Amino acid sequence: MKTIVICSGGLDSVSLAHKVAAEHQLIGLLSFDYGQRHRKELDFAAACAKRLGVPHQIIDITNIGSHLTGSALTDDIDVPDGHYAEETMKATVVPNRNAIMLAIAFGLAAAQKADAVAVAVHGGDHFIYPDCRPGFIQSFQDMQNQALDGYANVSLFAPYVTVSKADIVIDGARNGTRFAETWSCYKGGSRHCGRCGTCVERREAFHLAGIDDPTDYEDADFWVAATAGFAAEEVK
Repeated sequence: MKTIVICSGGLDSVSLAHKVAAEHQLIGLLSFDYGQRHRKELDFAAACAKRLGVPHQIIDITNIGSHLTGSALTDDIDVPDGHYAEETMKATVVPNRNAIMLAIAFGLAAAQKADAVAVAVHGGDHFIYPDCRPGFIQSFQDMQNQALDGYANVSLFAPYVTVSKADIVIDGARNGTRFAETWSCYKGGSRHCGRCGTCVERREAFHLAGIDDPTDYEDADFWVAATAGFAAEEVK
């Protein structure tokens, strides 16, 4: 299955790239510059493509992203600290981001005669990101089947959509993912902050997976209190 992987340079999408390279035919990585808070992650995506020996394309959609206002990932709004499931994390939602990126990716895949587009959405995203849920994935596939009818047959490959980030860490380790060469932090400093939602989730995932976390965090212990608070809320 000739597959293009949408790769942000984060742990999930880099692990997915390694999975596709091991199990299918990886023909390229596709990243998007949508005017996100920092472009640091794109360098990690480029490095992943180089390691795997495939082309890397960056699609500039900054003109679109500049209109998707109100998110801490695109505007001058503080990135909240804490667990992903907290209400404050809705500040990191970029409206319709995955739908926009996937529509472009499917067009490229059809033009390049690819069989599939792979995306690394996972179960931990379901709390606040509606375009990461199984219903969205299936609906998008249905829509693309109509959009490309008679021209191309492209599948949406989302193997992590119902699993946890800890499961991704386990799968990534199995496929030789270099976790230290991935970037998750929303704040884009010289080190992972350890406090934003994606840092907390990353740190927790390695712990639950029982795999050493090679990430250099500014606050390596914040995740303990953040996840404990979330667990307490779930019990109520």
